[in-house]
Amino acid sequence: MEFTAKQIADFIGGRVEGDDNATVHTFSKIEEGTKGSITFLSNPKYTQYIYDTKASIVLVNNDVVLDHPVEATLIRVENAYECVAKLLQLYAASMPKKKGIDPLAFVSPTAKIGADVYIGAFAYIGDGTTVGDNTQIYPHTVVGDGVSIGNDCLLYPNVTIYQGCRLGNDVTIHAGSVIGADGFGFAPSQEGYDKIPQIGIVVIEDHVEIGANTCVDRSTMGKTVLHKGVKIDNLIQVAHNCEIGENTVMSAQVGLAGSTKIGAWCMVGGQAGFSGHIHVADKTFIGAQAGVISNTKGNGEQLIGSPAIEPKGFFKSSAIFRKLPDMYRELNMLRKELDELKKQK
Repeated sequence: MEFTAKQIADFIGGRVEGDDNATVHTFSKIEEGTKGSITFLSNPKYTQYIYDTKASIVLVNNDVVLDHPVEATLIRVENAYECVAKLLQLYAASMPKKKGIDPLAFVSPTAKIGADVYIGAFAYIGDGTTVGDNTQIYPHTVVGDGVSIGNDCLLYPNVTIYQGCRLGNDVTIHAGSVIGADGFGFAPSQEGYDKIPQIGIVVIEDHVEIGANTCVDRSTMGKTVLHKGVKIDNLIQVAHNCEIGENTVMSAQVGLAGSTKIGAWCMVGGQAGFSGHIHVADKTFIGAQAGVISNTKGNGEQLIGSPAIEPKGFFKSSAIFRKLPDMYRELNMLRKELDELKKQK
């Protein structure tokens, strides 16, 4: 399927500079552009590539100033990154979806399966489970007893959904993720550690996406909740009884200890860690590898380092840390001089 520059500009509210009739049928990175592809420029670091790219159309921000003309047709927009995301969503939506239940899949006779559902080979759907319309469940995925899955969900291969968990509409879970495994609950005793049964569930609301090999543990009692619009990356651990607020995003390898409450619209960098039983306020920004050990102050706070503090204090501390070896040597020299002065008295 081909689209002209004018059609694309009309769809995203852009302005064409060049050939209105330039056509594209695929996407490319700007440094690897080929004829018939559309690309974008949003990071100034990549400006050099726009002059030589072979892409037919390039999305650029309105405020981009070029040193000399380019061969490609430009479409100027307010935010090129957002616009290419919209186009990619449109492209993905146009791709044909699988339908039907593979004869090698197992579906319990008591499960309720909606319209236009796909269930791949060797997938397992347990007793009393509900699968909504247009949902796709890829091979080797296991959906336990009494699970509820909404409409338009996508479960990639080898996903495991434990019994009783609930997924809303338009939920995507990537390969290898586990939803509803037991929370890490053990009580110390004289003989060792006694397991505390985890009898709660996981609730995932609408429009949530979960990366590959991520674990969201079921609660001890009640529920672990990922609210509407949450996006979490690969290799993330969400412990029992945690709650993640609407539209919060997390990069890879983040770890949440039990009963952590994360607010709405937070952004969390890779490998950040959170102590249990704390509350992170809405719109808090957590830097990569930060260690958050207490409640945060309020909306818009930025934290980095471990224990996490405000960036200004962290960078000042980092500057001093680099000087510690020299400061240590100077301190030793001063001590020796002081000892010499004491001996002369």
